[in-house]
Amino acid sequence: MIVRNINDKEVLETTYIAHGGAVAQMILDRRTLQEIGFLAIANLAPGKEIEAHVDPMEEIYFIVSGSGEMRVDDERRSVGPGDAIWIPVGSTHALVNDGDRECTILVVASPAW
Repeated sequence: MIVRNINDKEVLETTYIAHGGAVAQMILDRRTLQEIGFLAIANLAPGKEIEAHVDPMEEIYFIVSGSGEMRVDDERRSVGPGDAIWIPVGSTHALVNDGDRECTILVVASPAW
């Protein structure tokens, strides 16, 4: 069993800017996982954007707190706490924090089968 806390040294050492907007950390990744690509947490400040991009793996964005506008290919939708967004492999996706407080998301990614 491996247990990681978002405040663990192993997590904090992975801090990076995700696609131009969010401050993110890898909670679990290829250093420990076998089949799943990664589990990350990201914080997106008001007015900031995770810029449109395409990933080579399937992803799920889970909104923990805050709100935003999610775009997957040509679809746009307002999202908030408790929403899970499935992003198919090869889809262009972006998230804009259109609220007045930080938006926190969990991202799970898995290679295509």
